[in-house]
Amino acid sequence: MIRKEFTQTFRDPRMRGLLFIPPLMQLLIFGYAANLDVNTARIAWMDQDRSPQSRELFSQFLGSGRFIISATPANEKEMQDAMDRGRVDGVIRVLPGFARDIERGRPTSVQVLLDGSNSNAASIVSGYAGQTIARFTSGVMGERQREKLVAAGVPMHPAVPQVFTETRVWFNPELKSRNYFIPGVIVNIIMLVTLSLTTMAIVREKELGTMEQLMVTPIRPSELILGKTLPFVLIGFWDMLLVLAASLVVFHIPFAGSFWLLCLASLLFILTTLGAGLLISTISRTQQQANLATFLLFQPFMMLSGFTFPIRSMPQAVQWFTYFNPMRYFLEVVRGIFLKGSGFDTLWPNLLALGVFGVTILWISVLRFHKHLE
Repeated sequence: MIRKEFTQTFRDPRMRGLLFIPPLMQLLIFGYAANLDVNTARIAWMDQDRSPQSRELFSQFLGSGRFIISATPANEKEMQDAMDRGRVDGVIRVLPGFARDIERGRPTSVQVLLDGSNSNAASIVSGYAGQTIARFTSGVMGERQREKLVAAGVPMHPAVPQVFTETRVWFNPELKSRNYFIPGVIVNIIMLVTLSLTTMAIVREKELGTMEQLMVTPIRPSELILGKTLPFVLIGFWDMLLVLAASLVVFHIPFAGSFWLLCLASLLFILTTLGAGLLISTISRTQQQANLATFLLFQPFMMLSGFTFPIRSMPQAVQWFTYFNPMRYFLEVVRGIFLKGSGFDTLWPNLLALGVFGVTILWISVLRFHKHLE
């Protein structure tokens, strides 16, 4: 049965495509196209004060390396046109009286207008702009303080005390979004490939009328189930190794954890996908029905796994629902192994949840499939 299943799988062009095309497509998309990083932002500079202080602030933005000055609007209409047409991500607007207020020691402000159609990019650009303005403000305050000390005749100490902020990022020091997304591709690939192949392999036997021929052979139902599912366990591991090798060699994703722990977690998760595939096969009569059922199951599980959207940002009721999603636990394990180097002592609750889901779903599905054969 195992030899027959391998032969039949690799002989079908659609099956061969399902083995290689989805892993490669998802790797390319999430490795290159799906990039949430904002290294440089296009801004418009609108200086309505035209003073030495405003030009100093302008040089701070240019020297930060985070901004590209794409436009210098002279009035409100030009500024709005640049934002409406999407030529800039934001506008830095220095209001009239900026230098005068600084010289008189009065509070002043710089207006930062952002294109909020992409909330993630707008938040990052806002942070960059805030840091640049804060750096300029710190310099101005230091200069004003020195002037006051000199005017009062207080001797200046050669070493002026300063406090600097040093930020250290754990687990993903370069803050690359691909380091966050690509480990999750392993979860999607195993789920999609093993679920689809298991379901289609069994439904195809029904559709072609060969299931009855298998049932009248001396093979026992347990052997039939094992022969139908074991090849897809190996295929799931093959796709996992393929994505793992590509993530390390092509995209240089850090892998700080244990390879064997990743294999154990993958096996527990594959039990869940095989059980779901067997369950779908008992309710589907054609491959079209199986494909539709697979899509209806895969999409909600992926959206509620935390792969793209953080679970903590979801409504509370939806967050409770994610605890019934095996992809959530496997995704936390994979990202923990890749980025944090987490071990069994940290990940055992997720592994336990995967084991409970896998054994339960597979057991229920095998009983239902066994009854369906009888």
